[in-house]
Amino acid sequence: MDPAPLVSIVTPCFNAGRFLARTIESVLAQDYPRIEYIVMDGGSTDETPGILEGYGGRLQYLSARDGGAADAINRGFLRSAGSIFAWLNADDTYFPGAISAAVHGLLSAPEAAVAYGEGLWIDERGEVLGRYPTVTPYHRSMFERECGICQPASFLRREAFAAVGMLHADLQLAFDYDLWIRLSLQHRFVAVRETLAASRMHRANKSLGQKRLMFQENIGVLRRYYRYVPVNWVYGYLSFLRDGRDQYFEPLRHSALVYLASLAAGSYYNRRHLLRYWSEWFSHIGAAAWRRLRESGGKGAGGVGAAGGRPPR
Repeated sequence: MDPAPLVSIVTPCFNAGRFLARTIESVLAQDYPRIEYIVMDGGSTDETPGILEGYGGRLQYLSARDGGAADAINRGFLRSAGSIFAWLNADDTYFPGAISAAVHGLLSAPEAAVAYGEGLWIDERGEVLGRYPTVTPYHRSMFERECGICQPASFLRREAFAAVGMLHADLQLAFDYDLWIRLSLQHRFVAVRETLAASRMHRANKSLGQKRLMFQENIGVLRRYYRYVPVNWVYGYLSFLRDGRDQYFEPLRHSALVYLASLAAGSYYNRRHLLRYWSEWFSHIGAAAWRRLRESGGKGAGGVGAAGGRPPR
């Protein structure tokens, strides 16, 4: 492999002017010598076009209607030429040296199709909210429970991304999780022990603002590839349907009645794996739910620790 392979970065955006300049600057400030940067704008009506024009020849951009973020990323990929590919959403940022570290990770593991590093959650002002719960060391089975890698801190080999059919553009929110699962079935991943990127959490974040769709798509992905939906996803979804909380800025509120409902709903989702689900339910939350029910007389909520859905990406 070329000791300094071309790295193509695509940023999909739509009316993202609020954060876009910070995202662009984090790419252009990288110390890696060979970067191709493409911004795919979905026809923004805010300040985005002016921001892109201001960067002149320092990046490529196209403004045209698209079918959503996954479609825009696929279109950007087809316009690109790098043997290493990544996408960076218009409200996320790279840390200095991120691309160099990712390239080094892939060069050091020629059998790996994906290199992923650590990530941080940041707020609207760029203040750190916490560490993204990245799973290391890598093991393929981790995707059976959740998406354990931070998307903006992830870089892929071009041929692997193309070989699995790129992103599934019918998904609006879970397309990265879907991709990681498909890649993991055929390829290895390598973890890079450095913090590469920041994922911005704010009220207009798509995963928070479209929480119902986020749960539905992720549950659909789990059922498609594993034929099994873990307790944390079932319980998190039912909790959202109960109170509408985003489960990040508005923490999940536990309820003994939702615990019991998750047994019924999870049994429906996992009707071909009932013993597995019942065992997981009883070992993780069943005993706690039963204690809470006895304490509250079956009247509901509060206070019992259990596995809820992981905060969104």
